[in-house]
Amino acid sequence: LLVSLCVAVIACMSWITITASLDRNVIRAGNGLWPDPWFQATLMDAYFAFLTFFVWVAYKEKSWLARGAWLVAILLLGNFAMSAYVLWQLSKIDQFTWEALLLRREHLQRLSQDPV
Repeated sequence: LLVSLCVAVIACMSWITITASLDRNVIRAGNGLWPDPWFQATLMDAYFAFLTFFVWVAYKEKSWLARGAWLVAILLLGNFAMSAYVLWQLSKIDQFTWEALLLRREHLQRLSQDPV
């Protein structure tokens, strides 16, 4: 289900991005849209969501280089990069659990050894 969602996001974002690009380029569109307060609010909402998602990415990735690369990808590509990251994380899991997806491998191992 999660794989289907990520693939659907990439497909829909590809469709709408191509459609919008055929209409006009992003710079020209932004010049006309920027003065609109609702555009600014929507853009701010999207970028705060990107940064919130990146907090999880920064937790999952151990290297500063990987963290920086994913931050740039998320800020430039948005949901394309976010869906790709989730798909990549899913591909690394043998048996799906939410814990396996969300936690670092060493934290997952510690969790399974810790009697509650």
